[in-house]
Amino acid sequence: MSTAQDAVTDPPVPRVLSIAGTDPTGGAGVQADLKSIAAQGGYGMAVVTALVAQNTHGVRAVHTPPTAFLRAQLDAVADDVEVDAVKTGMLGDAATVAAVEEWLLRIAPPVVVVDPVMVATSGDRLLRADAERALVAMLGALGGAGGSDVLVTPNVPELGVLADAPPARSWDELLAQARAVAAATGVTVLAKGGHLEGPDADDILVAPGSAGGPACPVVLAGRRVATTCTHGTGCSLSSAVATARVRYGSWEPAAREAKRWLTESLAAAESLRVGTGRGPISHLAGLWERGGLETRLRPAGATGAAGA
Repeated sequence: MSTAQDAVTDPPVPRVLSIAGTDPTGGAGVQADLKSIAAQGGYGMAVVTALVAQNTHGVRAVHTPPTAFLRAQLDAVADDVEVDAVKTGMLGDAATVAAVEEWLLRIAPPVVVVDPVMVATSGDRLLRADAERALVAMLGALGGAGGSDVLVTPNVPELGVLADAPPARSWDELLAQARAVAAATGVTVLAKGGHLEGPDADDILVAPGSAGGPACPVVLAGRRVATTCTHGTGCSLSSAVATARVRYGSWEPAAREAKRWLTESLAAAESLRVGTGRGPISHLAGLWERGGLETRLRPAGATGAAGA
């Protein structure tokens, strides 16, 4: 079984595009994605699907730009930059889902991670029924096209929506639903078990398999961090996995590395003291601790030295 300590090739810095909504407090949405991508050694880009007025207590208002402007953003990136991986987050409505699906099928980026932003932590549904159906259809289209290696990262309530079943209440139900979604869509499923009860926060990785049956699931063990600072964890994990997938070349080591990083970032979250509700994770805590904050400049007079 591979681990995140396996040898990593030395390719160019992963160029990762987030297609998602915003969060002016910086804890979720494209702002969180850009931090997560950077923490995993990638270069982050962002196409905005919705302007969201929110903070650590919740969403106040959403403004969705015209679909034509969304397409213009997507094409502006693709016309100029070779994209190694794409992560999708909040898509909002069926028209947005359709526009993103068309672009993904046309461009066929090597790696696609879909964070199905469908159900809030409160249990509230974030998408209308037609948008939910469009998102499921998008997964099937991407899985059937075969042009991209696709992963979907649902939490327990979202996995239930994708599987057209009540939310899983046990590990066995979680596994059964993940297998059903992988088989139906043809994409790999990273089912997050944080909503299940117990001291652990294990996840499970299920590939669609082949005609011989479903692939063997991979359990990603994790400890539950005692903190209320969980704002943006889904956004952050999915963008981290997308970046790590480019670096490691397959889903298992990428998911393991992203999960370790998320646990580390959750453990340091309360030190940020951001907001009075559910605060954000500390995306760069490990980088700050291991790398320090001092700028390292070349000696004066050396080629490329700063002039000020």
